[in-house]
Amino acid sequence: MTDITPIIEAVIALIGAVITAVIIPYIRSRTTAQQQDELYAWVKIAVLAAEQLYKGSGRGSEKKAYVLEWLNDHGVTVDEGKLNAMIEAAVLELNNGIFK
Repeated sequence: MTDITPIIEAVIALIGAVITAVIIPYIRSRTTAQQQDELYAWVKIAVLAAEQLYKGSGRGSEKKAYVLEWLNDHGVTVDEGKLNAMIEAAVLELNNGIFK
């Protein structure tokens, strides 16, 4: 009997590559600039709320956890890398006094 495990593993790897290379970029391209702006506005609201609730330095992990939970509770679903970048950008704007 022939072991087909390597063939199955290769097919799964190929499917994963197709999803990563084709489907995910397609879905991301379907997000309009307006939707991205709206998402960033929600991130800024959550960051401001966290800053109000957790005053003082050294509480960054608490603040970030609050922001992630708040966004999740409000139905914001975005890939983790993009969400982390938006949170960091919002915090940078807040710290530099350019929060709009």
